[in-house]
Amino acid sequence: MAEEDYQAEPEQERDDEAYVLDRQAVAQIMQAVDLDDQELLWREMEPLHPADIADLLEQINAFDRKRLIALYGHEFDGDILSELDESIREEVIDLLTPEVLAEAVRDLESDDVVDLVEDLEDQQQAAILEILEDSDRIAVQQSLTYPEYSAGRLMQREVVMAPEHWNVGEAIDYLRDQEDLPDQFYHIILVDPKLHPVGNVTLGKLMASRREVMLQSLVEETFHVIPVTQDEEDVAYAFNQYHLISAPVVDENERLVGVITIDDAMAVLDEEHEEDIMRLAGVGEGSLSDRVIETTKQRFPWLAVNLVTAILASVVISQFEATIAQFVALAVLMPIVASMGGNAGTQSLTVAVRAIATKDLTTSNVWRVIRREVLVGLINGLVFAVVMGIVGVLWFGGPQLGYVIAAAMVINMVVAGFAGTVIPVLLERIGVDPALASGAFVTTVTDVVGFFAFLGLAAVVLL
Repeated sequence: MAEEDYQAEPEQERDDEAYVLDRQAVAQIMQAVDLDDQELLWREMEPLHPADIADLLEQINAFDRKRLIALYGHEFDGDILSELDESIREEVIDLLTPEVLAEAVRDLESDDVVDLVEDLEDQQQAAILEILEDSDRIAVQQSLTYPEYSAGRLMQREVVMAPEHWNVGEAIDYLRDQEDLPDQFYHIILVDPKLHPVGNVTLGKLMASRREVMLQSLVEETFHVIPVTQDEEDVAYAFNQYHLISAPVVDENERLVGVITIDDAMAVLDEEHEEDIMRLAGVGEGSLSDRVIETTKQRFPWLAVNLVTAILASVVISQFEATIAQFVALAVLMPIVASMGGNAGTQSLTVAVRAIATKDLTTSNVWRVIRREVLVGLINGLVFAVVMGIVGVLWFGGPQLGYVIAAAMVINMVVAGFAGTVIPVLLERIGVDPALASGAFVTTVTDVVGFFAFLGLAAVVLL
């Protein structure tokens, strides 16, 4: 057994290090920068994926980043810019020469260019748009006219389509004649004479069918059309819910204007999950690359909100000064009641916010979920009430204090389960992001109820 454990440990370590930049490779890259050895730098950077190079640029400091980019020189993959965190993307763009930047941007699909320029300053945005060919520039500018976080910003304009009356042979001949097909695509979109999308044909079915087979007979059963103004969060949900690989995007006249692919939809889904986690923790939308001042500004408002909730809890405590003065043990036990309620509320809150984001929590099941969370709070409250009742008796020698903390524990755990579910649902109904505001409200409720129940019961029972 000992030998098996010994063999398993390195395997676990390898799993933990999977897809993490190799420290030795990073050291060699930085050594090449220190030696000002461009050929060595090129050799070391050659095997790295653009996402890994982006990670490297994010992890090193601004001084080393500037030296590396200056030495790297002649080429800079546009995909690196797409993978970079927004907080340092502008800095990297400023470090690139116009020639290198032009070469990098020209290789990108239109959706990647839109993602690259939409958050830049006007001067940087104009510089990049000027680099593009006329057709690409018009496509990007058109995408930028759509609302932020909409399908129009997410889609790529490079679309592979075919008339609905074609057969397989005609489609294959058409594809072979094209010189500017997208680097990656998964479907041929069939359109009617008015350019309305009517179906998708996968490349697998296309290549496996005889030339005379009509494309209409090969269309997929699942076919979803995305309105150009649809929120990108809803787009990502549709891809995840219906297992889509790509989907056509249409304008207000139902005409095909672009396509969204699964990689872009999953990137949105990942961003939404990350955003919810960050907001629940009250740290805004910052990243590890943000400066101290930026991070401070992002977190200050949430700390200020927490200060207000703490003051409210203190006001409740102040109403029972006389009780606390007579029974000092109450001051010792108060944090336990509030802390248990806060943790229970956070658990229910996290489940509710996640269910709202995935559209699993709806009008039809909301009361069932609320009832479940309240019952969970009740059961957990009863169990921990027994534990804390015994602790109160053994610690302070009297059964009455044990009864008080046990009852307060049950009350606060039930309220925590109720508030943790109801508050995000109500906020979502009135149009407020539940991930953004729920935490402060739930914390306030559990603190105030916990202190009031514990101290109020103590005042009645002990005095």
